[in-house]
Amino acid sequence: MNTVESATKILDTMLGHLGFTATIEVQETHDGPCLQIHSAESEAIIGKDGDRLDDLQYLVNRILRRHSLKAERIKVDCSHFRSIQEDQLNEEIRGLAERVKATGKPLQVRPLNAYYRRLVHNILADDLQISSHSPGGDDRLKRITISVKQSPESSS
Repeated sequence: MNTVESATKILDTMLGHLGFTATIEVQETHDGPCLQIHSAESEAIIGKDGDRLDDLQYLVNRILRRHSLKAERIKVDCSHFRSIQEDQLNEEIRGLAERVKATGKPLQVRPLNAYYRRLVHNILADDLQISSHSPGGDDRLKRITISVKQSPESSS
């Protein structure tokens, strides 16, 4: 059984134990495989601001990693909630980056979990004028700071 098949089985089992009736569709995205949950109970599966969806994704990936450290990262979505959130986040971050460039002053992003922080860093990775920094620590939610990159001559 490959990683995606294992992840689908894990997610289906978890949803069943939680009392949800759902179908799971495997989709290939630019970030790798995504398990798209289709259910009449989507709101309950997604939770407040996607917190239950985050928990399901975290658990699926933790279980996969216990069986194989090389297991690829699996994204879990429901009714395209994450896709919509990611598009909104992309717009928000690009807008903040433009404000940082215009003012020269760093800005902090709202608190984000590890998944969304990684997306923010990826969104800004190709912008040569902007840098992004996450604080250290074990907090689940952290604020990324977006700032103008210092040119080599200005740091001396």
